Amino acid sequence: MKTTIMKTAILSAICAFLMTTAGCSKLTKENYAKLKFGQDYSEVVRILGEADECSGALGIKDCRWGGGDKHISVQFAANKVVIFSSKGL
Repeated sequence: MKTTIMKTAILSAICAFLMTTAGCSKLTKENYAKLKFGQDYSEVVRILGEADECSGALGIKDCRWGGGDKHISVQFAANKVVIFSSKGL
């Protein structure tokens, strides 16, 4: 009985994990096509979600969504998109 409950709990946890990671990525060509020069940072966050990392100085912010072989990079000046690029979408 306990073994069945444990197996069910583990299987449920695995399914939940897969559902949250597979097919839910906002790193898509479709979302990349929604990015436009001059968009506010908040508009980009609505499209891509919170950035995985951001750094900046002197009014310039460089943010990246994703990592490694699949990512979207966006540079902001005065909180507006000035440059964006992607890899592996």
